[in-house]
Amino acid sequence: MARSRPHPKRYVRRLESRKPCVHGEPGIVLRPHQIVIRPLVTEKGTHQSNRRNAYSFLVATMANKIQIAGAIQDLFNVRVERVRTQIVAGKAVRFRNRIGQQGDWKKAIVTLHADDKIDFS
Repeated sequence: MARSRPHPKRYVRRLESRKPCVHGEPGIVLRPHQIVIRPLVTEKGTHQSNRRNAYSFLVATMANKIQIAGAIQDLFNVRVERVRTQIVAGKAVRFRNRIGQQGDWKKAIVTLHADDKIDFS
């Protein structure tokens, strides 16, 4: 019976890298305090909280609407009716002679049930 020829180590490593990788559980699990970073207290946000019972938060960019709603309910003990999100593009900034770019961030506007309120003071 004929034997196969010996393979050099480099060739064997290349064949090993072609094998499909096996992933674990999909996604990253974030805790509520990792999802909601801080509230955005602005003039527009204050107007929305008084008129529409909607509050704006700076949230993790990889969090989705369901995770954001769950985190707000856990942290503030309120009922969330609606979550709207938007990615805010980072601004171009100048430091001395160089032009840089601030990072993009995610903003979530959370509308609460009519009976619930959040007091940040």
